[in-house]
Amino acid sequence: MTLLLFFSSVFFAEPITRAQAATHSKGECVIDVASKRFLHTLNADACLPMASTTKILTAIIAAEDLDLKEEVVIPKEAEGVEGSSVYLRAGDVYTVEDLLYGLMLRSGNDCAETLALHHSGSLEAFAHVMNMRAQRMGAENSFFVNPHGLPDERHHTTARDLALISAYAMENSTFRNIVSCKYYEARGWKNKNKMLFGYEGADGVKTGFTVRAGRCLVTSAERNGMRVVCTVLSSPQMYERTAELLDEAFARYQPVTLCEKGQQFDGMTAAHEFCYPLTETERDFVRYETVCSDGNGGLLKIYLKNDLLFSQNLYMIER
Repeated sequence: MTLLLFFSSVFFAEPITRAQAATHSKGECVIDVASKRFLHTLNADACLPMASTTKILTAIIAAEDLDLKEEVVIPKEAEGVEGSSVYLRAGDVYTVEDLLYGLMLRSGNDCAETLALHHSGSLEAFAHVMNMRAQRMGAENSFFVNPHGLPDERHHTTARDLALISAYAMENSTFRNIVSCKYYEARGWKNKNKMLFGYEGADGVKTGFTVRAGRCLVTSAERNGMRVVCTVLSSPQMYERTAELLDEAFARYQPVTLCEKGQQFDGMTAAHEFCYPLTETERDFVRYETVCSDGNGGLLKIYLKNDLLFSQNLYMIER
């Protein structure tokens, strides 16, 4: 029997009540990393500049495609790039790993250009890769023209797209180890992201600021077995607003195992576990449907009210 495994990121949640202590952002999203369920949205599909949060996509591409220990000679084009920098000099030698830490901890625009040139040979070619990868991650309303987020009218994303890109990246252990690092001792670099030092459970990911984009922040945090990512774009009080949104998400939602591996349904066995974040009231609206397809198994469907969350094949165990 062909394996069928499906789950949906359907947005069924009641709107999270937003506290008034901090100003809102032009775009906001909170997403559960495992299920890709959106727990909060506000102007989530507005196209906005995102400054250095761009580097999340640059970093995950480099982490997936390049050898961390490979040595890179800094090209002349990457020396003296405007904006934040780790002051790379042409001809110096750094590893890919060094450059990734400089990119994500110190927001080095020179690291971004070095990685892009090393990966693709030109900034234009790397931008093409960025757009292709972003599409694969579900980011359908973004367009990237550079690896660092320096101002360009064509360069934009949405809070929803950036949340999807960041959730994807946080499932990569190499990426996760880098963005959760407070200090990179090999180069003496301290992470600029204050959330790592002041919010319980925070383990990434990236700050950003330009005059045009305003203050932007993507934060990952894990509590009680649930990791969520929060994106705020053009958020005057980005740290305070992010803390509010994360607090509300963790207070309202808990990960619930709706199906265990090996669990029996009408005499058939599930091969995969499924866990989904739910509010207390939503638990009463979960329902199961099983369909027997033939003598060897069937299909399990799990709904939240009328929204299909998950489906997988069920198997008969021969005795």
